[in-house]
Amino acid sequence: MKIILGSDHQGFDLKQALFAWLSKEGYDVEDVGDKRPDPADDYPQFAQLACLRLLGDDNEDVRVILICGGGQGMAMAANRFKGIRASVVWDEYEAMMTRLDNDSNVLSLPARVLDGDMNNVKNIITTWLETKFSGAARHQRRIQELDSF
Repeated sequence: MKIILGSDHQGFDLKQALFAWLSKEGYDVEDVGDKRPDPADDYPQFAQLACLRLLGDDNEDVRVILICGGGQGMAMAANRFKGIRASVVWDEYEAMMTRLDNDSNVLSLPARVLDGDMNNVKNIITTWLETKFSGAARHQRRIQELDSF
């Protein structure tokens, strides 16, 4: 599985830690930035880079993890793209449900909320990566509706 990471300055430290951990776990990890913690950066540019990489990748098993202060900004920016289903997640239950019901392909993490709790973050990501989409007809229909806007 390929994982694309992106963050603004508020998510920079967590992104760096996740890059190291996910690489060690054997994932193909790509970092689209920011490359240094820059308080003047803007999260939409990193969400755009990551989503365009996901949408342009021929590999069927690509996911994106975005990190900003509250998670909401990254998710809002990501969800502007047809085919992207970004979810703000702060616990394992939400990580599981967003995969089961929504086939989420972008995980948006709130760095301020998670506040460096790497055990929780790793559990969230592991759950999100390992949970399969249920494929239920009602969920497939709803995803198609989202992509029709």
